[in-house]
Amino acid sequence: MPFVPHSPEDVSVMLDAIGVNTIEDLFADIPAEMRPKSFALPKGLSEMDVCSRLEALSARNRTDVVSFLGAGFYDHHIPKAVDALSSRGEFYTAYTPYQPEAAQGTLQAIFEFQTAVCRLLDMDCANASVYDGGSALFEAMMMAVRATRRRKLVIDEALSPIYRTMLASYTSNLQLELVTVPHRDGLPDMDALKASVDDTCAAVVVQNPNFFGAITDFTDLFTHARAHKALGVISVYPVMQSVLKTPGEMGADIAVADGQSIGQPLSFGGPYLGIMTCTKPLVRQIPGRIVGRTQDVDGRTGYVLTLQAREQHIRRAKATSNICSNQALCALRSLIHLTLLGPEGLVRTAELSMERARYAAERLTALPGVELLHDAPFGNEFAVRLPVSAFEVVDRLTARGYVPGFPVGRYYPGMDNVLLVACTEKHSFEQVGILAEMLGGIL
Repeated sequence: MPFVPHSPEDVSVMLDAIGVNTIEDLFADIPAEMRPKSFALPKGLSEMDVCSRLEALSARNRTDVVSFLGAGFYDHHIPKAVDALSSRGEFYTAYTPYQPEAAQGTLQAIFEFQTAVCRLLDMDCANASVYDGGSALFEAMMMAVRATRRRKLVIDEALSPIYRTMLASYTSNLQLELVTVPHRDGLPDMDALKASVDDTCAAVVVQNPNFFGAITDFTDLFTHARAHKALGVISVYPVMQSVLKTPGEMGADIAVADGQSIGQPLSFGGPYLGIMTCTKPLVRQIPGRIVGRTQDVDGRTGYVLTLQAREQHIRRAKATSNICSNQALCALRSLIHLTLLGPEGLVRTAELSMERARYAAERLTALPGVELLHDAPFGNEFAVRLPVSAFEVVDRLTARGYVPGFPVGRYYPGMDNVLLVACTEKHSFEQVGILAEMLGGIL
């Protein structure tokens, strides 16, 4: 039976209060020709039938494969305590903390999340998070546009193509000039990037490690940008930040990341969260919520929303962003994950992932016709050039239970034989060996 919470008497009272006779009267302003003739809804099912149907659909997902996919999203181990704590009702059902007197727990968690990501990326300030890594990068670009009053953005082509697609979509009606500088065998062309940054540039946008897994020090590029009064914007991989030179050390003005790798399961695409950090001079340009710590009249520590530049709080035209809802529950998961691992645990996670990746690179490049795309340093992900189509390799090995990586040609024309391989601490040496043997068997 369908669940209808209102009795006929309830409906009648509500209609009387509104001043209409029937529910249909509520739609009187919609012309008849514009109303749907039918909703083409299937017949309702019982709870048992619905569960059976959904279970059958979920069973079609491949969850039994060994996957070496990365390309921005990584299968790291998540301690069980992350699920146990983040699923507590106090956090799981909590909504926007507009009333600080009733939301101290949520506000404190967000404040500590901001503190944790600032320390991880070595930046001054952070917000409460945004939707995902791509929207964080878009917001970073718009921060640069507002701060510099310029409309030209220089973007490294080795930046995630998923992010670049989002940037092109989000800015399609904003009269911005996006200048994409081609990569060189998966590496940023530093000379071309510097040449593109001039006195009309708002920011240069890069990624470390980049989409191809290459690690780069952008200190000189950011120094060059600063000389032209442009900002340095960088997207990073949080786990690798425990062992790599930080955005703060490089002199970045804005650093963003997708928080999926710290506490979020892959979950077939989400939900994830976008991490946003910046230097103090830019804090009033950062979108979304920022939680601050203060004291009440009795001297007790308290937490409140501060520097709120969202459209709910000020005039819409003055808001820094209208698409900046924070992912508080995902941010809480990231905070718990970082706290459980601690600095040593996060470093160990990165080191194990890099160790597995180096073993995989060694095994794969020992096969005839397989070579690394470049000789630059890499973290837990690397690209190899195959003697055959990477799409064919992915199709054949996936059918046998091993996803060998990501076919780069999906986003980069002319690179159909390039395969992007990622490893995490969850991969065993045995699994890497099997991958190498299976790939060798089809080459």
